[in-house]
Order: sequence, then structure tokens, then C-alpha cells
Amino acid sequence: MTVIALGLRQNLAQFLLLVAVNALVGGTLGQERTVLPILAKEVFGLDLYTSALTYILAFGVAKAATNYFAGTLSDRFGRKPVLVAGWLVALPVPFLLIFADSWSLIVAANVVLGISQGLTWSTTVMMKMDLVGPERRGLAMGLNEAAGYLGVAGTALATGFIASTYGLRPGPFLLGAAFIAIGLGLTVLCVRETHHHAKSEAASHIPVHAGTHGTLSTRQIFTLTSFRDKSLSSVSQAGMVNNLNDGLAWGLFPVLFAAAGLGLERIGILAAVYPAVWGAGQMVTGPLSDRIGRKPLIAGGMLVQAAALAMVAVGHDFGTWLAAAILLGAGTAMVYPTLLAAIGDVAHPLWRARSVGIYRLWRDAGFAVGALLSGILADAYGIPAAVGAVAAITAASGILVAVRMRRSDHRRD
Repeated sequence: MTVIALGLRQNLAQFLLLVAVNALVGGTLGQERTVLPILAKEVFGLDLYTSALTYILAFGVAKAATNYFAGTLSDRFGRKPVLVAGWLVALPVPFLLIFADSWSLIVAANVVLGISQGLTWSTTVMMKMDLVGPERRGLAMGLNEAAGYLGVAGTALATGFIASTYGLRPGPFLLGAAFIAIGLGLTVLCVRETHHHAKSEAASHIPVHAGTHGTLSTRQIFTLTSFRDKSLSSVSQAGMVNNLNDGLAWGLFPVLFAAAGLGLERIGILAAVYPAVWGAGQMVTGPLSDRIGRKPLIAGGMLVQAAALAMVAVGHDFGTWLAAAILLGAGTAMVYPTLLAAIGDVAHPLWRARSVGIYRLWRDAGFAVGALLSGILADAYGIPAAVGAVAAITAASGILVAVRMRRSDHRRD
């Protein structure tokens, strides 16, 4: 009988492999961050922000829905098959972006990308939670999300330079094609199944709160994660608002910067700094949440994000926007891995994957809500007003976490 060992040190090789795989997942998303908003305006002539942001709306809806099913599928069929399926789904995306002759094809590519990201990113999160067990969950989520968003940042920066030198297409998207090929190869050849680690943890798991035992139905898990449990529901709404403002940053920041006269290289720098600080910062904030608890970092991080968005709204120059991007990245780093770790604290190992999927459903629905809301506000009142409104929503979310979420659900022996 094979003994299943939980812990970061005991599973270090597989853990680091999954970190590398998630960096490639992030790079696949990062191929769009700098180029696509400019492509919408300069190639397809989309002047209305609401129309230009349809690709983020499509991405958010597709990814949110797929997140929900990723947890159920990984419990039923195992983690690795779902991860492989996510990479296979991504294969046509770069070529759709390169050869699209209508905006509808760009939107279709983002539906496919959203499905792929929902399967791949969700599954790498679950697999790391499986491997490390309860004691280093914050550290595990910090490293996972750091790798993913450093992948986003590095690719956003690289594609900005590629686009400024060789044009908007095809160069930037060939980088994405390479990431997908490498990610698929590593997953098929080297990644091992981790579902048995979750089952092993379940055997000795003690529920944190009444009602979080291992025999809940999917409907009960959805209700608990979304509304009933104070910590889980606080995390779900904060995740949604976090990605609401990320959808705004993705879709409208490059347009705002271009309108102020910044070139593609400087826009690429701003597009990269925010996820770079976000990514690197999570290597600190993830393990910090293991020590001081989840709530202070989540509530504080949302308020820091709100302040950064307010700086973007009132700024007019590269220096101000660079400082705001750094602050926005820092606030997001405080929040992002901590939200996932908080879900893992409360959810039973037997349905943790489904709870993570439900949380990520709400979180990534924020992309769609952010694209729609910010597009409507930008069309009616201008981009600075849209950014200011989202700043207010983000601040309100942080206050709600401070009032509603339990002080701490993590346990360290």
C-alpha cells in the first residue's frame, strides 16, 4: 500500500512543476493584456468602450462557468485529465487572434480562452492544495498565484515590445502559442494525479465550523460558499469585486494611457507592472496570511486597491500611473492568495475542489461585471469616472469583509 504524504517538502518536485505549469497558464492569458485593447481600437475601429470590452465580458462569463464545473469534474475524473483538457482547449486561441478578420472572432477566441483558463488555473490551485495539506496553504496559494501573474506580467511586457517592433499581429500571439505547447507537453509527460492526497487529508479532517462536514451535496456547497457561511461568502464577494476592478484595468487602462499620448512600450510597462507587483507580492502575502490570519490582509488589500484606482482616476502622467499600478498590484497581492487559502481553511477536503470552483465562479464573474459596468460608465461619463466608481465599489467590499468575515479560520500547529 502506497503511503500518501502531505506537505510542501514531501511533494516539492511536483509542487514546483505545477508552479511552472501555472506560470505558462498565466502567460497564455498575458498575451492579450497589452495588445488586444489597442487592436480593438486601431484595427477593428471600436470606439465605444462597451463594444470594445465585449471580449472581456465573453472571457469572464466563460471562465466563471468553467470554474464551477472544473471542481466537479476534477472530483469525478481526477485533477490531471481536467488539466490536460484545459491545455487542449487552448490550442486554437493564438491562431484565432492572429487570423481574425472580425471582432466576433476575437470574442469567440476569448470564450475559448476563458474555458481553458477555468480548467487549467482552477486545477493547478486544487492540486497544490491537495499536496501541501492544511499547514502551508497560504504559502502554496501565494506561490501558485505569484507564478501565474508573473507569467501574465512578463508576457504583457514582452508582447508590448514585440508589438512596437513587429506590429500588433502575429508576433505577440506566437508567444502564447509556444506557452500552450510547452504547458501541454509538461502536463502530459510529467504532472501526476493528486486527488488521492485530498482523500488522505479527508480521513483526519476536523470541520472548522458546524455545517462544513464532508457529506454535503453540491447544492448545499453552493449555498454555503455563496451566502450562508460568513467567511466563505465574504471571500466570494471580495473575489468578485477584485476581478471586477481587474477587468476594468485590463480593458480600459491601455485605452486611457494611449489617449494621454503614451506609446506602446510605456503602455506595456504599465500593463506589466501591476501584475508583476501582484505576482511577486504574493510570495510574501501568502505565507504571511498563515501567520496573521486571512481577514486583515483581505480587508486591507481591498482598501489599498481602492486607493490605487482613485489615483488612476485623477492621474494624467506616466509617473502617477506607475505609482498607482504598483499600489494596485500590492493591494491585489494582499487579497488574491489569501482568498483561496481562506476557502481551503473552511471547506472539507472531500468537497474543497467544488467550493474552490464556486468561489472562482463568483470571482471570475467579476470580469464580466467589470467589463459591462465600466464600459457603460466610460461611454456615458468617461474613463476616469468609471475608474472612480469602481474604486468606491472596491472600498465598500473591503468594509464588508471587515464587518462580516470571521477573524481567522486558519490553523497552524
